[in-house]
Amino acid sequence: MSETAAHKFSGLTPSTLVFLSTLKKNNNREWFNEHKTEFQEEQKSIEIFADTLLEKLSAHDVIETASGKKSLYRIYRDTRFSKDKTPYKSHWSGSFKRATKYRRGGYYFHIEPGNSFIGGGFWGPVPEDLKLIRDDIAFDPSSLRNILAEPTFLSLFGTLHGEQLKTAPKGYDPSHEAIDLLRYKQFLISRKFSDKEVLSKNFLEEVNRTFMGMRPFFDYMSEVLTTDINGLPI
Repeated sequence: MSETAAHKFSGLTPSTLVFLSTLKKNNNREWFNEHKTEFQEEQKSIEIFADTLLEKLSAHDVIETASGKKSLYRIYRDTRFSKDKTPYKSHWSGSFKRATKYRRGGYYFHIEPGNSFIGGGFWGPVPEDLKLIRDDIAFDPSSLRNILAEPTFLSLFGTLHGEQLKTAPKGYDPSHEAIDLLRYKQFLISRKFSDKEVLSKNFLEEVNRTFMGMRPFFDYMSEVLTTDINGLPI
């Protein structure tokens, strides 16, 4: 699909959001099975969107995800350990993985009526990675602060998001000048989109521009997580 996706894609249609809204009101297997053809048509549209987005993303980053279809998450929910037993998600979503261990960070898209957003970052850093990030911040927080204060970053994402500790992490000075950054356990950035923006003709371009805006943040984290104090690979 990727060879012709750019020529096929002309924007998401209202039916994309209407299907999700209707599914949310009728989240049961009987209704879903009766509307399986409709689901498949809408899913194909999202696949084309994801394929076209992958083409654009690949023009300015190296992506490991093989296709737009491979980027998509299943609409079927895993209810085994959840109190919510509804069988289907009421959103479309997908993610793209950057290639090789030297390119850290991931790109994510989420399409849902009234709750669409583009996100990226580090959802669950392993303890070793979290320590590397915190050690770099503790040594010199200016690199990260400069990225977070850059006008393009502020206009797209506003601020850094993610779960934080209520107190200083063990081994770090509670009075450190960057304690606000050191308390983060996750390092996430996101940009919300209204339904009108999702259905606009330039939505794909805005998503790609948003992904491009993540690169300084990703590049900083990649350097921290893959090189030592002398800039050599670890």
